[in-house]
Amino acid sequence: MLDTDELWRIVDQERTSLADLLDGLTPEEWETRTRCGDWRVRDVAAHLTIAARYSQGQVVREMVRARGNWNRMIHDSAVREGALPVTEIAANLRSIVGSRRLAPTTSPREPLLDLLVHGQDIALALGRTRRMPPAAARDAADRVWTMRFPPRPWPLPKARLVATDIEFTRGAGPEVRGPITALLLLLTGRQEAAREWAERAGEPWTGVAAPR
Repeated sequence: MLDTDELWRIVDQERTSLADLLDGLTPEEWETRTRCGDWRVRDVAAHLTIAARYSQGQVVREMVRARGNWNRMIHDSAVREGALPVTEIAANLRSIVGSRRLAPTTSPREPLLDLLVHGQDIALALGRTRRMPPAAARDAADRVWTMRFPPRPWPLPKARLVATDIEFTRGAGPEVRGPITALLLLLTGRQEAAREWAERAGEPWTGVAAPR
């Protein structure tokens, strides 16, 4: 498990590199649909800026607008922020490099998890291959595996997960082997994205895991 200083260092690194990617997108790429429901690239990118920018008062107002539904609040706030000019969305992401503000009930492990996984949602939608630091991906995978609160929104796979690029083994059942990035995507409910990432990266990927 990474220590807090290292977690935040990687969060800043991921925010910066993702902002660099966003700065180079065409208008059409910003509008590309991702696999995150109805979110476009611009909505996913905007979502990644919210926790570090919204005050507690803003969070409360968003919850009221969503009638207390946490998932609706996350969705609707991202869509509203996603309507901003794309230059402003990218600037907002760059502006929170160095921020240590957290969403209510979360730890520094959540922004890392969010950045790693949603960074892949954006990259895969655009046909890009985005690498993750293996130690960071393992920390995020551990967070998903042990998540109790906030409740884990994805069922764990019925499988024995074995990383091929870093020490990581979890679960029981049919063996699924692959890079830790692909395993993290699998753990966050992105089975097709996991296979696609491994293929694009030229990494081994074996086994199929049904959720439990």
